[in-house]
Amino acid sequence: MDYLNTIDQNVLLAINGWHSTYFDQLMWCISSRLSWSLILVAVLVALRRDWRQAILVLGAVILTVAVADQVSSGLIKHLVARLRPTHDPNLASVVHLVNGYRGGQYGFVSSHAANSFGVALLMGLIMRHRRVLVAMMLWAAVQCYSRMYLGVHFPGDIIGGVIVGLLTGWLVYHLWNYASRRWLPSHDMVFSKGDAMLIASSVYLTLAVILLMALFI
Repeated sequence: MDYLNTIDQNVLLAINGWHSTYFDQLMWCISSRLSWSLILVAVLVALRRDWRQAILVLGAVILTVAVADQVSSGLIKHLVARLRPTHDPNLASVVHLVNGYRGGQYGFVSSHAANSFGVALLMGLIMRHRRVLVAMMLWAAVQCYSRMYLGVHFPGDIIGGVIVGLLTGWLVYHLWNYASRRWLPSHDMVFSKGDAMLIASSVYLTLAVILLMALFI
């Protein structure tokens, strides 16, 4: 465990130590929950054809975030009680802070990682288009990197959060599938390539916008 913990710390310090004013603001923006806004709008547009299915999909997304967040932040963090790098007495003085942000006391597992990967897998499975899954997984990975860059999570926290998120997204997908078969007359809602392109493009556009915004913040 000491060996793994040493690797965890070294990787974290390498990521956190490679910083600049531009990347500070870039990662700060990526880590913000508001960074999901454009992607959410794209999902709503893609669901415009059937309001009943839209309610089920949005309900599934909300359930995924709620479960992943509660399991990670409400349960595991307090059971494990692993200090964040910014609160660890051995690291707090060397971790580079952005805008004075330290996060809560405990970091294992990362709720950002759990929420991001949970939603990414869920939407990829529901949409049934590889480009959506790839784009959403990329976005989740970027979110996770930003948390390590900001110094508020060890890589191990991220890995734990990813596992929680993937399990949650997979389970909620099967609940959504069951609910759709039970309550919707036309269960097999096929999303067009245009819908998939819209959601995937919203991810890449979000990244592009944040890259430009960070120049002026």
